[in-house]
Amino acid sequence: MGTGTSSGVPMLGCSCPVCRSADPRDKRLRASVYVEYEGLKLLVDAGPDFRSQMLRENISHIDAILLTHNHKDHTGGLDDVRSFNYFEKRAFPIYCEPYVQASLRQEYAYAFEEHPYPGAPQYDLHTIGEEPFKINGVEIIPVRALHYMLPVLGFRFGAFGYLTDASSISDEQIEKFRGVDIFVVNTIRYEKHISHFNVAEAMQVVEKVGARRSFFTHLSHQLPAHEAFKAALPPGVEPAYDGLQLVF
Repeated sequence: MGTGTSSGVPMLGCSCPVCRSADPRDKRLRASVYVEYEGLKLLVDAGPDFRSQMLRENISHIDAILLTHNHKDHTGGLDDVRSFNYFEKRAFPIYCEPYVQASLRQEYAYAFEEHPYPGAPQYDLHTIGEEPFKINGVEIIPVRALHYMLPVLGFRFGAFGYLTDASSISDEQIEKFRGVDIFVVNTIRYEKHISHFNVAEAMQVVEKVGARRSFFTHLSHQLPAHEAFKAALPPGVEPAYDGLQLVF
């Protein structure tokens, strides 16, 4: 759905070659992924581009949204679940950790008032942590990582693993991804970064997971344009791009 970092690509005010690239694969909205798994239709993260991403992919229904953490580029589009409230006549299911719920109650305080304004979004919050959980009987495995000092969650959906906004992960947690066929992980640039894997660190995680195919997401304009970046990566590892569809 989106493969860009928090500012997206192109970045406002920037005229670097990547931001000026004519390749549509270098047009990156904020990071998010839509997953169809065992009959479920799920979205991981709903940033400021949520509405335009859903319209672009012609997705008219999702069963739930899973949140990796509470940063604005991953939660900033949640007001737009109002449309699903209206058409489906229900509060919208959102699965996240307690600290993320507390952040949503602050960010979207108008939705949690005792007498909400008519038309305010309606959320059905579900608490998750590091233990596997089920949605409509389908098991999903959360995977703990750190985004600098902030705890974040990746997710495993059967043969598909997704981890964004991480700068460290233990070998014990990496083991939860072992055996996936497709693995998606964040990287932001070649140089060291305080809260995201750089390319070398992301490659180390990719090698430990050992998936048949791996993709990088949450990419910044500090990385090469898509085609050049792809050419620099080893076989089996590619930069993802907005609109990419994978079968697992």
